[in-house]
Amino acid sequence: RVEVEGLRNMLGALKQNKQDRQWQGVSSNQDSSPSTPDNNNNRKKGYPIEFVHVSTTPEAYKDFETPFGTFNGLKREGDQMVKDEFPSLSHTTLQFGKFEDNFVEESLDISLTDPDTDTENDPLEKSRRKINRRDAARAAAEALTNEALVDKTVQVWTQLR
Repeated sequence: RVEVEGLRNMLGALKQNKQDRQWQGVSSNQDSSPSTPDNNNNRKKGYPIEFVHVSTTPEAYKDFETPFGTFNGLKREGDQMVKDEFPSLSHTTLQFGKFEDNFVEESLDISLTDPDTDTENDPLEKSRRKINRRDAARAAAEALTNEALVDKTVQVWTQLR
């Protein structure tokens, strides 16, 4: 539950900051032309995504009961919150495969798949998708400037050589 409440607090602060910047832009430009919405300014600067939500694929870890719900239920609640409660923030949700540093090489090709159109139907095969933590960090950083990921959810893992 802490994870969900922490996410809500962070997103609320980002939203408030964005509104404050827009308000300051409007009040400082009252005598001149109207200000451009903040989203457009961020996109012009090369920052199309304001928030990258990092999560796990439903198959990455076994689901288990916690005092506040199931593990996967809490993860999906966070994924939905970003979309439903904070629509003014441009975002992407990256659902990573299982983190594996010992048996998955670093710097492998990263695969991004839309969970709604993923052609792999076998949950066992999906549970075998893994990613090295450094590649996961690289994917999260690259997502900030990837306009194709704006307001989307994608599953992320590395292809084995």
